[in-house]
Amino acid sequence: MIQRGEEIMGRISIEVELTNAADLVRAQDGTLAADKVRRVRMTGLVDTGASYLVIPESIAQQLGVPEKGQAKVSYADRRTETRKVVDQVNVALLGRDGTFKAIVEPARNDVLLGAIVLEDLDLLVDCRTQTVHPRDPNTIIAEIE
Repeated sequence: MIQRGEEIMGRISIEVELTNAADLVRAQDGTLAADKVRRVRMTGLVDTGASYLVIPESIAQQLGVPEKGQAKVSYADRRTETRKVVDQVNVALLGRDGTFKAIVEPARNDVLLGAIVLEDLDLLVDCRTQTVHPRDPNTIIAEIE
């Protein structure tokens, strides 16, 4: 499955679903109704130059994910800021999903999917064709030395 995205300033936009991972576990064990799982579908920007998952403050609140501390972040313009980190954010795209920590950006309107998410989900970015796709559509390939 290949997702063709729209290029935005050197990044690829893609639809992504974010879910409170603890809600997913509770729904699976029957202690939470499936329709009560907190989730949101929105546009994500794939950016191979970024490291982490970054989500808007409003989405962190909507998902109700727990705070996990703070991180010092640096921006392309060389600014640095301290930002809140949340945990238990499940990211689903292109038939794959994983649970991650996320940096919370107060003024952000979209999700930023950095290298950690791409690596964990074994997704490749083709900048020439502006596509994102699994390395192998049937399985995740782990490279271990």
